[in-house]
Formats: sequence, C-alpha cells, structure tokens
Amino acid sequence: MGTLYLVRHGQASFGSDDYDRLSEMGQRQSVQLGRYWAERGLVFDAVITGTLRRHQQTWAGIAEGAGLSYEPLAWAGLNEYDSEAVIRAIHPHPLQKPRSAAEAPELYRHHFRLLRDGLAQWMAGTVSPQGMPSYTEFVRGVTGALDHVRANHHGQNVLLVSSGGPISTAVGHVLGLSPEATIELNLRIRNSAVTEFQFNPKRHTLLSYNTLPHLDRAEFRDWATYA
Repeated sequence: MGTLYLVRHGQASFGSDDYDRLSEMGQRQSVQLGRYWAERGLVFDAVITGTLRRHQQTWAGIAEGAGLSYEPLAWAGLNEYDSEAVIRAIHPHPLQKPRSAAEAPELYRHHFRLLRDGLAQWMAGTVSPQGMPSYTEFVRGVTGALDHVRANHHGQNVLLVSSGGPISTAVGHVLGLSPEATIELNLRIRNSAVTEFQFNPKRHTLLSYNTLPHLDRAEFRDWATYA
C-alpha cells in the first residue's frame, strides 16, 4: 500500500486582480504544513503539482518548512477550472464589487451561489465555459494523475498539490459520488487542507478529507481560510 497526500493550495488572492498567487497567509499556511510533516518524520518519494503559480508557491512553502528539495512533476491535468469563466457562462454581466466592508459578505455569497449553479451546468454539459475543457476532459486530467500514481509509486508516499476542484473531483471519482455531492465537497475544502488516499496498483481508497492537522493549535486558530 502507498499513501497519496493531496493538498489544496494555501490561501490565494481572492478579490485581487491576480488570484493565482498566495497571500501572506497562504505562504504561512504552506510553510507550517511542511514544518508539521517534518516534525513527524514524514518524507515523500515523489511530488506532483499542477502548473498554476499558487500550486508551485504552496509546494515551495511546504518544502521550505520541511527542509525538502524535491523537483516536482508538473501535471496540467491538476489545474483548477476557471471560476470566472464558469460564472460568465451563466451570468455574462460583470459582478458587482463591494463598496464597503458591510457589502462584502452578501456579494461573496452571491458569487458562490453563481459558481455552484455554473458548476452544475458545466458538469451536466449544458454550458461550455469559454477557454475551458469539457467536464469529461477535466475529470480525465485528474484521474490520469491518479492512474500515474498507482502505476509508478506502489508502496510509496506521494504528495500532490492542486486546487479544490481537482481534489474534490478525485474524491468524488474514488467514492462514486454524484456531481452535486462533488460540488458540495469542492465548495467546503479549506486552504492547505490535507486529503489522504491509500492506494495499490488497482485502486485508491479514501482515508481522510479536508483536514488541517498542522493548524490544530490555539496559536493557529485564525489561520483556517477557504478562498
């Protein structure tokens, strides 16, 4: 049996002009995860990341915290869907920006209501967000990474750094979940959260989902984020 550790990237820059970079909090989350694993003597035989900047920055933070120097395998099939394209497919008008801190929570909720609806329609094949693969192709990119791990790393510890969409898709695939259940998993996964699979050459088995063991101390109580 091998163990696959799937990590969602640290907090990115939601609401900024460039989401695809870690915030200062995201950097701290990533480094702390590496420290946590180093304290427990966990080492990896292989590392796989998506090709997005936030994936690579998260791995760099983990490597810094753990004192690791692996060269990761870049796997484009682990890249996140384009949430803005998903929303535009069902809501072509620009979303309102908050004019005050009081407006932000409701606009945030509105954004994710649209995202949930857009994801459901993309997964059903009723919309085709511009510049994105079909949902079938997206799933194939994720399951291809799982197949690679099973075929090449039996009995090893493998780290995979990606995003909420691919990780929830992997869990949904392994458990045989409906698209609706996969969406709910996706929208609840936390930044730098760890999901674990055991695997053999034939299949993966879910051990844990969306855990934050590295932040389970009072000093980190404000470090749990979602965006």
